[in-house]
Amino acid sequence: MTRLSALLPVLLGPALLLAGCTEEPPEPDPVATTIPEGLRDSATPPSDAADEAQLGTPLAERVATIGLLNKRNNLSQDLEMSPGESRRVGDVIVRLQTCERTAPWELPQEVGAFVQVLVLERGSQDNFRRIFSGWLFENAPSVNVVEHPIYDVWVKDCTMEFPGEAGESEAEPAPAG
Repeated sequence: MTRLSALLPVLLGPALLLAGCTEEPPEPDPVATTIPEGLRDSATPPSDAADEAQLGTPLAERVATIGLLNKRNNLSQDLEMSPGESRRVGDVIVRLQTCERTAPWELPQEVGAFVQVLVLERGSQDNFRRIFSGWLFENAPSVNVVEHPIYDVWVKDCTMEFPGEAGESEAEPAPAG
C-alpha cells in the first residue's frame, strides 16, 4: 500500500493539472476598424495595377475573401472585405488595400490581395504593431508569408468580373436547324 500511495501523486498529478484547463472563448466577430495613423502604410500597389483596374470591375466594387486563423484556439474565419476596409478580430487587424485576379483568358489563373496585418502588443490596450504588409497569393502562399506565432492570414478569393465574361456564361446556344 505504501508503494501505491507514493505513486498516486505521480499518476494523478498530470490528470489534475489538465482538469483545471478550460477552453478559450471563441474569437469575437470581426468589426470594422481603422488603422492607427502612425501604422498606415503609405506604400500603394504598383501604378500599372491602376491601369489594369480599368479593364475589370472597378476597385470599389471588388470583394476579397481573406482567411484568418488563430492558431492558439484553432478558430478560422473568412473576412469579406472591399479595398480600403479594415477589420478587427480580437487582437488582430486585417486591412485590404486591393485585390486582383487574372482575366479568364490569361494563364495561369492567379488571385492576389495587398494586405496589411497588425497585432496588438502584449499588455497594451491600443498599441498595435504591423507584422505584415504586402501581396498574398492564393495559388502560391509560400511566396509571401504572414509570419506570426498566433495568427495566419491568407487570400482565398477576389470577386471581380471582366468584359465579356458574364455574357459567355449566360449565352444560350443557337437553335439547330
